[in-house]
Amino acid sequence: MDLGLKDRVYVVTGATRGLGRASAEALLAEGAKVVVTGREEKSVAEAVAELGAGAVGVAADNADPEAAGRLIAEARSRFGRFDGILISVGGPAPGFGADNTDEQWASAFDTVFLGAVRMARAAAETLTEGGVIGFVLSGSVHEPIQGLTISNGLRPGLAGFAKSLAADLGPRGIRVVGLLPSRIDTDRVRSLDALSGDADAARAANESRIPLRRYGTPEEFGNTAAFLLSPAASYLTGVMLPVDGGARHGF
Repeated sequence: MDLGLKDRVYVVTGATRGLGRASAEALLAEGAKVVVTGREEKSVAEAVAELGAGAVGVAADNADPEAAGRLIAEARSRFGRFDGILISVGGPAPGFGADNTDEQWASAFDTVFLGAVRMARAAAETLTEGGVIGFVLSGSVHEPIQGLTISNGLRPGLAGFAKSLAADLGPRGIRVVGLLPSRIDTDRVRSLDALSGDADAARAANESRIPLRRYGTPEEFGNTAAFLLSPAASYLTGVMLPVDGGARHGF
């Protein structure tokens, strides 16, 4: 199946590792061009070198109000067009309700929530018909995850924003989609398993609750993201798609 991604141009934030990196790899494999971002110049340069032709990098922090404009301008300058953005940010600090500080909440709000809103708004201003805005959220949109109180608080709000934006931009032919990963085998998830004191036991317990009885791979997530961002998914908007091996209990 041809996803129609050849020579289309996307910005993927948080793409030096994890789910953002896997998404950039899948887009590139289908012939797209990608502007990858991360907070550190070194990690961005290393990612671009490994991703190869079709990728350029910009060091940027999603919390920076000027970042979105710079990234979109880079896409247009280097590749002559801008077709969409996948907004992926690192997970906020773990912790329970009584543990997380005001500073942790404020930092996460700036980066995870407000930074994503700014990115989406900037993209919406310049995208034309056929453009797409994607959010990498979390299964916590529907089911809170123990020990991730800040994420549980912020991700559902972003999903609500994304749904509202989908309704606003639909008449212009611009789509808005969300991906809700659960236990994908990334450094972030492995570190969360390790917080229990026995990472192997935690993983086994989590896998036993997933109908497919395993963690997902970053490649599986990236392939799903590439499809949702592609013209092949042209009639999908406002959807929040679980990528979780069936872990979500509701419809």
